[in-house]
Amino acid sequence: MRHALHRVTGFDSVGDFTLQVRFDDGSEQVIDFYPVLVGEIYGPLSDPELFRKAALDPETHTIVWPNGADFDPAQLHDWPQVKDAFAALARTWGASERATALSRAS
Repeated sequence: MRHALHRVTGFDSVGDFTLQVRFDDGSEQVIDFYPVLVGEIYGPLSDPELFRKAALDPETHTIVWPNGADFDPAQLHDWPQVKDAFAALARTWGASERATALSRAS
């Protein structure tokens, strides 16, 4: 099966944790990232100051953050189809972090 390749060409902040993302095929997505901002990599992005430091990486053609977080451009392109599954997966990361913290505390 072939995986469509997409490139992010730009983005604008349109709200808290929400970006309007533009792609090389002329399409755009408005993405609310907040539901997936959990876990070791994405969790720090729930800090508004860090989230606002998003940048477009000219080599990988996606959005990146100073902490190393990024998203697959194809996933961003297809966000309406993948957001629910991604958010469900992210909730498991959050549950895993809570379990680890509880075991360390005992």
